[in-house]
Amino acid sequence: MLRAPVSVLMLAWVLATMAPLLAHASATGQQRSSKPAAEVRKSSAAANKPKAQSSQRPVKKKVVKRKPPPRPPSFGMLAGLRATEDPLSLHSSVALVVDQETDQVLFAKNSEAVLPIASITKLMTALVITEADLPMDQVLTVTQDDVRATARANMRSRLVPGTRMTRERLLHLALMSSENRAANVLGRTYPGGMPAFVRAMNVKARALGMGDTRYVEPTGLSADNQSSAQDLAQLVRAAFQHPVLRELSTMPAAALPVGQRQVQYRNTNGLVHNPEWDIGLQKTGYIAAAGRCVVMQTELAGRKLIMVLLDSAGRYSRIGDAERIRRWLAENATLDALLPGARPAPTSLQASKLLPLLQLEAGESDDDATGSDEDPTSRAEGGEADPLEQWISDFMTAREAAALPAAVAAAATTVAADADEPVLTLAVTPVALSLTASPLTAAAVRSYAE
Repeated sequence: MLRAPVSVLMLAWVLATMAPLLAHASATGQQRSSKPAAEVRKSSAAANKPKAQSSQRPVKKKVVKRKPPPRPPSFGMLAGLRATEDPLSLHSSVALVVDQETDQVLFAKNSEAVLPIASITKLMTALVITEADLPMDQVLTVTQDDVRATARANMRSRLVPGTRMTRERLLHLALMSSENRAANVLGRTYPGGMPAFVRAMNVKARALGMGDTRYVEPTGLSADNQSSAQDLAQLVRAAFQHPVLRELSTMPAAALPVGQRQVQYRNTNGLVHNPEWDIGLQKTGYIAAAGRCVVMQTELAGRKLIMVLLDSAGRYSRIGDAERIRRWLAENATLDALLPGARPAPTSLQASKLLPLLQLEAGESDDDATGSDEDPTSRAEGGEADPLEQWISDFMTAREAAALPAAVAAAATTVAADADEPVLTLAVTPVALSLTASPLTAAAVRSYAE
């Protein structure tokens, strides 16, 4: 007896199974098509008839916040610099610590890499303006040209067209609060206009021996403003010679008249509020191409130092990296201890000593300074990761985060409604718990406790 191939049998089984289903679908379609026209008109009229108002409250639709688009990778990330290992496990692609008086390099990581520098550009802008001996009391006006030139920042600025300010106050805002329009006004009103000012910036860079540095505009919004950590150390050393730049860049906050009202501005570098830091001059910066950046002159372990951190990956990580370096220097104050692989010894932290409230200022990054060179997607709101988790990730290494008390890790977080002064509040339940943590963890808790 002949047997049909398996494939033929399978096909026959499929057809037999599907036949009743196809017949039912065909019959249903015919019934729908044969519906009387009057019934169609009746059902259509019923559909168009306004619905009677219900006594029940309308159900509120759940608003789903859209997550901001992912940021493009920084130049340092594309170059693979963030994969560089170092003995302090820094989150920054580039780091340099130099003795200001002897030029001795105490710590270096990719210090020769040339990367975008964001608002650190404003330190050169301020240096050129200061050394030009222009009248600081001259009143300058914000125009639409300044608005257009800084439009790429996508941030609200309180310096609206028509705002009149002295050159000194604009310099203050550019240094302390990283105000982009203020920096652009300074460059635009320079003798000879913006082209002459950019030329002056590059001439000054060459005079300081900054061979890897190039400027194309005064705010830092362009990724074409580039430099290396070695060059920026020279810039910090030169800017530190001017008392006005030291004072304006390190002032924690200031209320300045804008039009008919007083407006509160604050420093983009949260470390100026920390009593454990003695900062003589500083500037922060951020654009996506540059990552988080900071340059500082500070006194640590009895030595005057210049510190440069570029292309830091997270919102708080450049501050965490600065704290790591500070603690490392304090624990290894002698020159012989500053060797590759040196790390601070672990200490004991009593969680029961933690205060009920820890306040972390979200203002150590430029994105919280209105008009600065940050993108709004970097805020803690709008569907991003939990702010506390982000802080732990940025501020601490994995080992340090693992040692953080569970009471802190599970803390409730709130963000102040005032967009100009966002404050992250961590509600911590004091518990009698002893754990081993690095000095960084203790420093992080102390520096933000009130």
